[in-house]
Amino acid sequence: MHNPQFVDGPHGTRLAYATVDGAGPQIVFLGGFRSDMTGTKAAYLDAWARASGHAFLRFDYSGHGASGDSFANGTVSRWTDDALAVLDARGRPPFVLVGSSMGAWIMTRVALAHPEKVAGMVGIAAAPDFTEDLLWPRLDPAQRAMVQNNGVVEVPSLYSEVPDVYTRALFEDGRAARVLTRAIPLDMPLRLLHGDQDELVPWQHAAKLMAAFQGRDATLTLVKGGDHPLSEEADLRRLTETIESLIHQIGSAPA
Repeated sequence: MHNPQFVDGPHGTRLAYATVDGAGPQIVFLGGFRSDMTGTKAAYLDAWARASGHAFLRFDYSGHGASGDSFANGTVSRWTDDALAVLDARGRPPFVLVGSSMGAWIMTRVALAHPEKVAGMVGIAAAPDFTEDLLWPRLDPAQRAMVQNNGVVEVPSLYSEVPDVYTRALFEDGRAARVLTRAIPLDMPLRLLHGDQDELVPWQHAAKLMAAFQGRDATLTLVKGGDHPLSEEADLRRLTETIESLIHQIGSAPA
């Protein structure tokens, strides 16, 4: 990618971002846990935005990619603060937020913070509340003890030779940052894409997000045979078609 630009984050960290000039609403990509803005979906959306004339913004949370700080210092609340800081500094509302996995959790929290700036949301393998609802139950007693006693545990990753690192702060913050424990008072269009063979986040978890979402315009599309990344060519085309359709609907909606 081109050399990223930087803004000062809320915790004294330089945050890397890249934009594409184009017509609005601005599409904002929020990556998943340990993903950065050079990942397959982010790069594909960047190229698609350049070719189609859409405004687009991607960035790295602190501890990810080209941004500063250590990954181990990160929590969902801190990464949400990062997202809000980048949007405040370089965003151009209204936004269509596109959140992948953990990014859909952060996307929801961003929309709750500034619903007036968000015209629509697209979740890919949406994983809100994953630390409490999905990850903690999968840890065995020895791993849980490591979190409690040592403050950190390493778990083999399905997508990297480097193990995933989970901290006690991540779990504690995750419990406080949950969004599925009550109704989500948002009323913009929501589109969820999920593979029915997702080995990390079952599609039923995305259905919980749709059920909690108070807006009536919410759909969940199940992809037969789809995995967690949903990064195959057909998946990427489906993603851009979903965004295009949502932008067309937003443009056609009465003021």
